[in-house]
Amino acid sequence: MKIILASTSPRRRVLIKRINPNAHFAKPDVSETIPGGLKAEKIVEYFSRIKASDVAFRQPNDAYIIGADTLVMLNHQVLGKPLNAAHAKKMLRSLSGKTHQVITGVTLIAPSGQLRVFHEITAVTFFDLSDNEINAYVKTGEPLDKAGAYGIQGQGALFVKKINGDFYNVVGLPLARLAHELAVFMKGEPYE
Repeated sequence: MKIILASTSPRRRVLIKRINPNAHFAKPDVSETIPGGLKAEKIVEYFSRIKASDVAFRQPNDAYIIGADTLVMLNHQVLGKPLNAAHAKKMLRSLSGKTHQVITGVTLIAPSGQLRVFHEITAVTFFDLSDNEINAYVKTGEPLDKAGAYGIQGQGALFVKKINGDFYNVVGLPLARLAHELAVFMKGEPYE
């Protein structure tokens, strides 16, 4: 069955190929303005759903569509993508020496229009970071397009003291759970 990932993220594109090497990609055309009053888990589920729905609306009904959205949460505060280098430095200082949560929402849409929405949470603890480490990392440009201002699959891995949960969730797609959920969803079996 044809699978389309509603994402422009190069990291998600690499990961989805582990589940289906023939997966296709489509860029969703949605606003990423965070709606007020939603918990973090509902925010990522909302964005994953509107991304997947936008792509599903523009595609023939012959594919399973996958949408995903990731955010970083520290002390009940959402950390999205940094606006600029100064904002990235501020985010990294706030994460220094602390544990934060990475939450990814995923939406699956079947050719029939049936939906399955879920989220995955991974706890990540950073070492204490010096200003020199933060400045050098931000100069690489790596943190500027990533939620929480770091990429665990890149140089940002050097900041991680420990992780509790799915590593790939921090990269942007909870790989094992997505593979399981997709297999059950494609069979039309009820969920536990």
